[in-house]
Amino acid sequence: MQSGQLRRREFITLLGGAVAWPHAGQAQQPAKLPTIGYLGTTAASAWAPWTAAFVQRLHELGWIDGRTVVIQYRWAEGRTERSAELAAELARLKVDVIVTGGNAALAAKQASTVVPIVFAVVDDPVGMGLVASLARPGGNVTGLSIQSSDLAGKRIELLREVVPSLRRLAIMANVGFPSGVQEMGEVRSAARILGLDPVELEIRRAEDIAPAFESLRGRADALYVVGDALVVTHRVRINTLALTARLPTMHNNREFVDAAGLMSYGPNLRDLFRRTADYVDKILRGAKPADLPVEQPTKFDLVINLTTAKALGLEIPPTLLAAPTRSSNKRGSCCDC
Repeated sequence: MQSGQLRRREFITLLGGAVAWPHAGQAQQPAKLPTIGYLGTTAASAWAPWTAAFVQRLHELGWIDGRTVVIQYRWAEGRTERSAELAAELARLKVDVIVTGGNAALAAKQASTVVPIVFAVVDDPVGMGLVASLARPGGNVTGLSIQSSDLAGKRIELLREVVPSLRRLAIMANVGFPSGVQEMGEVRSAARILGLDPVELEIRRAEDIAPAFESLRGRADALYVVGDALVVTHRVRINTLALTARLPTMHNNREFVDAAGLMSYGPNLRDLFRRTADYVDKILRGAKPADLPVEQPTKFDLVINLTTAKALGLEIPPTLLAAPTRSSNKRGSCCDC
């Protein structure tokens, strides 16, 4: 790992198997408590580690579900139209703040210009029209940007370290998601700069995934998966098909690697959801979203699944294994590197 990166912390984790994450539950709540509308873009299970981080940080700040605050959970199951319906529902309930991310953040803004909205995982909030600027969001929306597109070149470089024979790179993205299209373009450009031939796989729904892999047969040496609600929801299927095709995969967060993907590099999403709780705390205590600048990641993770690497016959380079981390055949741990 490079040590010249400034103002951020990076982690490396080596994984050998899946991890079971706690599921955030919802109990009967008393009336008249501040209410948080928590809108997830996928199934509850996919967001479980992030939800747990968010709830834990709220607890540390004195907000306990059922005692000092009510959390209304809604799950879009990877369907954009469902996000719009649920965002409108939360707006009608007049919750005190909506927490969301990805595609659903725009749906939440369209549902209300009054209810404060905090996004935890959005790639380009200015480009999406969520905020006027990072420093001065304006309106009723603020949160944390994940800068996924900016990391495309770094991800490809790391993938090539593990797959030195890489010449042809497949890129899978949901082209119904504007940020996904943007990242696909960034990956395409970065691949060409690095002398690789990009092969694009465009999907819009779950039914497109298997045919995309069929069309890829013999045309690629590895697969870059652009993350969004659709691919997170179907991450196990994508990685199963990739393993069957013997394609090493690169992802933007560790939840894909926990689901048998080869590797990921990106912001530590648990940290972003903890910081999202800080925004919520400020808003519930009277702050306005317009006065809370959009923040960017400070922690980044490189995660490698050793079991998947072994199944693909890949050897992790000593340059990565030499990072100050502990690896395990069952699960990994993070540390500074």
